[in-house]
Amino acid sequence: MQTELYTILFFFMLTVALAYPFGRYIARVYAGERSWLDPVFDPLERFFYRLSGVDAKREMRWQEHMKVMLTINAVWFLWAMFVLTNQGWLPWNPDGNPSMTPGLAFHTAISFVVNCNLQHYSGEAGATYFSQIFALMFLQFVSAGTGMAAGAVVFNAMRQRTTLQLGNFYAYFVKSCTRILLPLSFLAAIVLAAEGVPMNLGGGKDQAPGPEGDTVEVSRGPVAGFVAIKQAGTNGGGYYGANSTHPLENPTILTNMLENFLILIIPMAFVFALGFYLKKKRLAFMIFGVMSAGFLLLLAPALIAEMRGNPHLGQMGISQAAGNMEGKELRLGAGLSALWSISTTATSNGSVNAMHDSFMPLGGAMQLLDMMINSLFGGVGVGFLNFYIFIILATFIGGLMVGRTPELLGKKVEAREMKIAMLVALLHPFLILVGTALAAWMAASGAPVAATWLNNPGAHGFSEMLYEFTSASANNGSGFEGLADNNPFWNISTGLALILSRFLPIVGPVAIAGLLAAKQTVPGSAGTLRSDSATFGALVFCIILIIAALAFLPALALGPIAEHFSF
Repeated sequence: MQTELYTILFFFMLTVALAYPFGRYIARVYAGERSWLDPVFDPLERFFYRLSGVDAKREMRWQEHMKVMLTINAVWFLWAMFVLTNQGWLPWNPDGNPSMTPGLAFHTAISFVVNCNLQHYSGEAGATYFSQIFALMFLQFVSAGTGMAAGAVVFNAMRQRTTLQLGNFYAYFVKSCTRILLPLSFLAAIVLAAEGVPMNLGGGKDQAPGPEGDTVEVSRGPVAGFVAIKQAGTNGGGYYGANSTHPLENPTILTNMLENFLILIIPMAFVFALGFYLKKKRLAFMIFGVMSAGFLLLLAPALIAEMRGNPHLGQMGISQAAGNMEGKELRLGAGLSALWSISTTATSNGSVNAMHDSFMPLGGAMQLLDMMINSLFGGVGVGFLNFYIFIILATFIGGLMVGRTPELLGKKVEAREMKIAMLVALLHPFLILVGTALAAWMAASGAPVAATWLNNPGAHGFSEMLYEFTSASANNGSGFEGLADNNPFWNISTGLALILSRFLPIVGPVAIAGLLAAKQTVPGSAGTLRSDSATFGALVFCIILIIAALAFLPALALGPIAEHFSF
């Protein structure tokens, strides 16, 4: 147990140490400075721009950025719908997998377009090589690039000057894909393939020796490439239905640590990139400190709960030296499974290396709270956008407390910005709580459509429904898999939650940043509330806790907290 804790501590410190120089590199990319990949990708990018007629040097206002983002996402959704509903007759289908039904295709297409990857199907049986590569893997790149480009727009807007022009969305988007996501995923895929993760197109099935001399069928395919971008882009969708619990997606301790590293590295580096881009490292350290404090405070209870084991089994005299191993892989253990669960829910990733439904109630509560806060590192790019909303709220409240007009980096935060921030802040609990209440009402009323949803009644069944809507609203994608979710209600309801929870929380922060950028800079004074101080960081942290507690404590009390005290 002590060895596991030391391993986790070393892993976290190493990830932070590597995130700092990677953040410097990301800032250079978005600032348009030369990088070592320019000779490779500059000619290719110029070719694509000429082919598409895009002028990547034309500056855009924030409204134009959002128009471009929504338009290209609509095109990607239609493409994914076409592929998934027709994959049965499209090429590269050696297993003869059928086309998806319209409802399942709608949910899958939306889920991958919004970088959530909430899967109501099993990858190896529900998708073909063609759809895995040209629809799902493609969307894992471009959806991550979209979030990073939106983050870069806000970076640009936060510079202390007055402007309406905030760069070019196409340029930010393409650079995110070619300069950051692609090289990182390429290197990771090589390591994964070397460790035994399949990367081939030589047929969907292979024969492998079984435990008693028999043979079992094993699905293969372009798994290593798929897994690399699913983790690096905080996507999380599994090539296999079991996701990273599957021994071919995550066969060794090395692959497990590499994949966990990929989950965290860009969200962490993005915070440092802000400091380098704005030349305000103290601000980046403040943000990183708040995020890390929240991350570690959620990780500690999850580790304790899983490594102690199930008290009911202890009362029966069953040894649990390895901790709570229900739903976990023996090759990984309880500690690394708990670390992964907090990493993946903190970053909107959604991949799993253990079944979250089998965690102790306290461990499940930490996963839920991680997604309910939805701003501790978060998804690539958009994690910072969610945190930016809390910065705006803290700026406004802090300004009122000291009796001054709230100011952020020299720009006055006024009623219009606060209205947008409050709408974005309230949208997340609204989608989670209203959706869960509707599902719980249908299940309790005995509605025929809800008869097969729950295998677990009571508090845990409520937690399963709460987790599904929380995962959808947080663009996470993991689930408490005791819930039967491949049906019209869950496909459509969570699909709508995915759309609203992805695009409004992007448009809102970009709009606020654009409005602030257009204002005149106000000189600082002795009464100015510094946004890069430890005091301001503590204020942001308290606001996050207060909003999460007020919004979600009743729901948590009905689910995992009630279950915890029943043990």
